[in-house]
Amino acid sequence: MSDRKAQGIEATNQAFRQYDQVAKRQEYHLAEAQHREAFDEETRIPILDLGRVLRGNEADKQAFARDLGDAARRLGFAILEGHGVDPRLYDEADERILALFTEVPLEEKLRYRARRFGSVNQGYFPIKETTEIHPDLVEGWVFCRRAFDLDANPSYAEEDFWPRPGFEPVFRRVCEAHQRLIHPVMQSLLRSLGCDPHLYDDKLTATNFGLRANHYPPMTAADQTSGAGRMLGHEDVDLFTFLPASRVEGLQVLNRANGKWIRLDAPRGSIILNTGDYMQRISNDIFPSTTHRVSPPRDAGERQRPRVSLPMAIYLWEDEVLEVLPGLEPPKYEPIKAIHFHTRITSKYYGDDYAVG
Repeated sequence: MSDRKAQGIEATNQAFRQYDQVAKRQEYHLAEAQHREAFDEETRIPILDLGRVLRGNEADKQAFARDLGDAARRLGFAILEGHGVDPRLYDEADERILALFTEVPLEEKLRYRARRFGSVNQGYFPIKETTEIHPDLVEGWVFCRRAFDLDANPSYAEEDFWPRPGFEPVFRRVCEAHQRLIHPVMQSLLRSLGCDPHLYDDKLTATNFGLRANHYPPMTAADQTSGAGRMLGHEDVDLFTFLPASRVEGLQVLNRANGKWIRLDAPRGSIILNTGDYMQRISNDIFPSTTHRVSPPRDAGERQRPRVSLPMAIYLWEDEVLEVLPGLEPPKYEPIKAIHFHTRITSKYYGDDYAVG
């Protein structure tokens, strides 16, 4: 383990504040480790029925927008039910994630090792190498839009992105299901801000995204004594993220109002939604990019189970400009191209030479 990663176990986010492109005043340790963390046992992440938008009338849409906007302002997180995605698809995806990481030899996975393409570091991340600043106890694999046969591209070649036939179709079905939710969610967030709900429809049609498969292997005794978390505390660099609920405990959300961590427990089949840095920038800080992390389960037996997750981060294409939405005055941020905004933030994780512009 590098000295920098070892230091990350004890570090707080404020040690890396120079990389932030939106205001983040909260302070937290990157990993739970042996710190005396305070937990919020009272606050619950709201559970909202997205079906009010997908199948409801105008009054239903207005009511959902109010509820989602309130959740985004207060906590930056909501749990969506009524979204119409068959939970059996998530079960199948979980099985394929395990197969992707446990049945494909490491040397073959390393042929797809992550590198920057556009704004996003895409490909395979070995365990403890998700970032340069913390030894996360997870291996990940990021697939952006170009990794899927979504756009009738005649030059698409599955083997360029996938180590085995059969993985792409399952994960593509997840992407297709979630793509149908992008407009309803963005329209609701815009409506709650008093903006034209269709302002981003064109930008978010066939937009870029990052589907990240995560595999948290069973924890060894050495892992448990190291103090390293399963995934460091962070904020997502996107508009918002769709995350199917996991079977294994671990996801924690920082309540900025009291500085305590909320252990998120979402019903199986639901989708956890959180807002990211892009959204904080364009909403003029109204919808903050909310801190979260994955910590070891409290139950020792649960630590011996593999944990998988499949977050889908919704981005804009690199040449799009992020600017404060109309009517949110005075703007706190200057317009900036997505590629500059995105890579300046993520150079915290990948090194200063990762930033563009």
